[in-house]
Amino acid sequence: MRLKLRQLEVFNALIEAGSVSRAAQRLNLSQPAVSIALAHMEEDLGYRLFHRDRGFFAPTSEASLLHDEVRRGLDAMARIEQRSDEIRTGKTGGIVIGTNGAMSMNFLPEMIAWFQRDSPGTFVELRVHSSRQVAAWVSSRQVDIGFIDAPVPVAGLRAEQYDMECVCIMREDDPLATEPVITARHLSQRSLIVTTGDHAVDRQLSKIMAQADAQLTPGASAYFYAIARRLVASSGSLAIVDPINGKAVLNDGVIWRPFKPVIRHGLVVITSRDQPLGLAGSRMLNQIRETLAVLSAP
Repeated sequence: MRLKLRQLEVFNALIEAGSVSRAAQRLNLSQPAVSIALAHMEEDLGYRLFHRDRGFFAPTSEASLLHDEVRRGLDAMARIEQRSDEIRTGKTGGIVIGTNGAMSMNFLPEMIAWFQRDSPGTFVELRVHSSRQVAAWVSSRQVDIGFIDAPVPVAGLRAEQYDMECVCIMREDDPLATEPVITARHLSQRSLIVTTGDHAVDRQLSKIMAQADAQLTPGASAYFYAIARRLVASSGSLAIVDPINGKAVLNDGVIWRPFKPVIRHGLVVITSRDQPLGLAGSRMLNQIRETLAVLSAP
């Protein structure tokens, strides 16, 4: 004996609706189709499921015993169909994202929250480490999507680079807040928050300051742009940071101004060449691409 899904649906609809006409309407079937499906089910089972009385159907004791199992089976099938749709549309599964400090605080948390509002069944893990370690994770397939500073330190990865114009951040009560554009002359002899280590943004800034014969005065260093912003808010120093962290609206009393000549922050999004992303990862990556395209536009 092998029952068909349509037979189970008809049986459940008849139990709950009480008549062929209402069951047919509920299932969007003709009344003869409902009657035929029920007859075949009773024939397959070898016993009657309903007492017929002038168009109304009263379940037999055998039908009552069977109904709970049928309802649970139909509920399970509905869950399977829903999960299948979620997988097909990338709304379930798991994504592992690796990033350096630049994107870890004021970009990816918002992107993940935005993504999960539409895909609440997708689990996202966010790992934060150096650009070199993130690249190694992506290369070894431990991470699906990586965010690093240019250049890419590991060969064999699919890389998309976004060059962004850095901004100068300061407190809103800073004397430079009235300036529409900040230049090397404005930074001369001011305390600056620089980036820990040998960073491309600081190398560009040092060259610009030297060409303008302006004095560069580091007051502190921070590994993350977001921490540099906190130091600016607390100390009144200045900093040159990427636009993602510099332009973020955090209500912390920090504002930003364009800096000229342009200093660029090179952000690279990396994925594995050998292992395609799953549907959820692809949806997340497309969402990130759209946002970064806007942020990197001149």
